[in-house]
Amino acid sequence: MKNKQLTVFLMLTTAILSSCAGPSPREESSENAVISAIMERRSIRKYQDKAVPRELLQKVAECGVHAPNAMNAQKWEVRIVDSPEYIDGVTKLFQAKYPEVAARNTYFKNVFRNAPAIICVAGDGGRFSDVNCGLMGENMMLAAHSLGLGTCCLGGPVDFLMHEADARPYLDALQFSDGYTLCYILAIGYPEESPEAKPRDLSKIRFVDFR
Repeated sequence: MKNKQLTVFLMLTTAILSSCAGPSPREESSENAVISAIMERRSIRKYQDKAVPRELLQKVAECGVHAPNAMNAQKWEVRIVDSPEYIDGVTKLFQAKYPEVAARNTYFKNVFRNAPAIICVAGDGGRFSDVNCGLMGENMMLAAHSLGLGTCCLGGPVDFLMHEADARPYLDALQFSDGYTLCYILAIGYPEESPEAKPRDLSKIRFVDFR
């Protein structure tokens, strides 16, 4: 009887110690949800003609504002646009200005990489503003991927909104505070493509041994 109790005790002890040790490196790389999201996320440029529920867009934006930022000052502003009138309006202006761009893109639906919604991020232009906003964007893109959504970080539409006089009403409609400047726009929606990963140059990573 004592031998049986001892055997059970040893089995339980082994199980507890194993659980405390955590997963093996192989298990961690294959089952870690964060690592999987990072490795699987792609920039999406084709989206389904399907609206994204606002609660999902809100959740993605909330993940953005939980990004690390200098002194937790949170000097950023986020605007979510899912209005077809807004997206189509900017697109018509863009097509009128650059008809050749739309013409050579056989899948062109709108200037925001055909997405049904966009998330616009502005910073105050101060120290570390670009870094802060960049960290926010990565949070949002990974969160979107985990929710089955695709994203693409856009700069072209930012230039268009910032520098085309006819587009000024659309920029003003975002109602950013004084001193805040539009940094980038995230296209977001349900993906209609599954692009392969592009090669990554791992030689850029180096350890520094300093003695």
